[in-house]
Amino acid sequence: MQDKYVNPFTDFGFKKLFGEEPHKELLISFLNTLLPEKHQIQDLQYTRNEQQGASILDRKAIFDLSCVSLTGERFIVELQKAKQNYFKDRSLYYATFPIQEQAQRGDWDYKLAAVYTVGILDFTFEEDREAAEKPVMHFIQLKNQSGHVFYDKLTFIYLTLPYFQKTLTELQTDQDKWFYIFKHLHELQEIPPVLQGAVFLKLFEAAQIACFNPAERQAYEDSLKYYRDLKNVTDTAREEGWEEGREEGREEGISIGVERGKQEEQRKVILALSAKGLDAAFIADTLNLSVDFVQQVMAE
Repeated sequence: MQDKYVNPFTDFGFKKLFGEEPHKELLISFLNTLLPEKHQIQDLQYTRNEQQGASILDRKAIFDLSCVSLTGERFIVELQKAKQNYFKDRSLYYATFPIQEQAQRGDWDYKLAAVYTVGILDFTFEEDREAAEKPVMHFIQLKNQSGHVFYDKLTFIYLTLPYFQKTLTELQTDQDKWFYIFKHLHELQEIPPVLQGAVFLKLFEAAQIACFNPAERQAYEDSLKYYRDLKNVTDTAREEGWEEGREEGREEGISIGVERGKQEEQRKVILALSAKGLDAAFIADTLNLSVDFVQQVMAE
C-alpha cells in the first residue's frame, strides 16, 4: 500500500509542511508546544536560512529553517536524520549566527533577543542509552555551578523521537500529538479522531501526496529515496561496526575494540554513500567528518 501522507523526516516533507508561508501556522503551533509562556509565538517570518561567516575562512552554515517572531526571538529548526560525531558542536556554532546578526552599528547596549535552536532528531544521544528513563525532550540552557540558570536567552531543545513510544490512545497534549505525527504521519491512511483539531486537519491537507504537482511528487520521491538509503546504510553500518568492535574488544581490550568499531562504522557509511553517487564534500558535511578523511576512505 502506498503512503497517503508525506514523511516529515524527509527534507522535502519537512520543508513542505513547516517551511512555506501558507503553512507557517503549523510551525507556530509545533514550536509553541516546546516554548515557555513568555516566548509563545503569535506570528513569525521566515528568514534566509543560509548564513555566511564574517570572513572567507568562516564556514558557511545552512539551517533547515530559520525564522524570527514578531517580538524578535530567533529560531533555528533543524531536522537531523543521522547521528554526527560533533552534532552538539555544530548546533552551538549555528546558534552564533542569529546572535551576531542582532549587532547594531553605533551606540548599542548589547541587549539581545532570545535565540532558540530546535533539533528534531531521528537518533538518540549516547549518554541517554543507559538512563533508566529515556527522555524525549532535552531543554538546555546555560547554568552556574549551583544549577541555576545563568542566561535564559540561549536555549537548545532537542527531541530524541526514537524514545517517543505513546500510542494514539495515550496522546494527551498537543506536544504529544506533534511528536506522534513526526513519527507516524507517513504510516496513516486516515485521520485519527484524536488528531482532528483545526491545526492538525490543515497539516493532513498539506501532507497529501496525491495533491502534489508532478514536480513536487518527483522532489518528494527523490527526498524519500535519500532518507531511506541514508537510514539503511547508517543502521547497517552501526550494527556491523559495533559487532566488529565487540569482537576486537574481546581480543585486544574493550576500549580499543569500541574505537575500531566506530572507525569501521564511519568507513562503511562513507563507502555506502559514495556508492550512491554522493561526492566527498557532501558526505563529509553530512557526517561531520573531514573531507580529507572521506577522500582517503573513498580512495582505498
